[in-house]
Amino acid sequence: MPVRRIPKNYLCVTGRFASSKNNCILEFESLLERDYMILLEFDDTVERFEEQPVRIPVQAKGRRATTYVPDILVHFRPGRNGKPRKPLLAEVKERKDLAKNQAKYAPKFSAAKQFAAERGWEFDVMTDGEIRIPRLPNLKFLREYHLIEPNRGDVARVLDVLDACGGKSEMADLVDRLCADDDARLQLIPVIWHLVARGDIRADLDHPFTDRTLLTLARRTRKGA
Repeated sequence: MPVRRIPKNYLCVTGRFASSKNNCILEFESLLERDYMILLEFDDTVERFEEQPVRIPVQAKGRRATTYVPDILVHFRPGRNGKPRKPLLAEVKERKDLAKNQAKYAPKFSAAKQFAAERGWEFDVMTDGEIRIPRLPNLKFLREYHLIEPNRGDVARVLDVLDACGGKSEMADLVDRLCADDDARLQLIPVIWHLVARGDIRADLDHPFTDRTLLTLARRTRKGA
């Protein structure tokens, strides 16, 4: 549960984020924070994440004691070696904001590092440099298809045809094999992107999607795999 509710703010965009990974609605306090949530939502190493997770006491020299609430706490899945990765307590900030307000944020970030270390966590500041990366537009696109509920027969048909192609096909070629007319394209193209969003079909997320994007059947989805 968040320790702080995000108030309406007329200086930045606030809103709500529907997370399938967390099976709940989370609040965000900036568009950059929302974009970070999108990255976390599609990151297979992330188990879950929480907004406004903890309240940290801050004592700055010569100032009255106050508190600080970082933006997100990220919990990770165990790695391939079975060892768990430390949870990440994250603050989300624009780089220009950090440069302008470095002295203001320094006591808060110092307190957060100590607070995290005492609990076996890590603390880091995530900026637009780490968040606004090439894959972000692709993930925003896929998010539109993630929550749709396609017909099971359509899902099976797409997976069967891709499997018959050896488990790999460019987007345009797969659509041509599946669709005899425009009505079929309207019906099945969203199914393809839904399966990419779910991870049943893999695609290179770090390059813009085109008709030539290579689609690969995930190993767990292949017949006999």
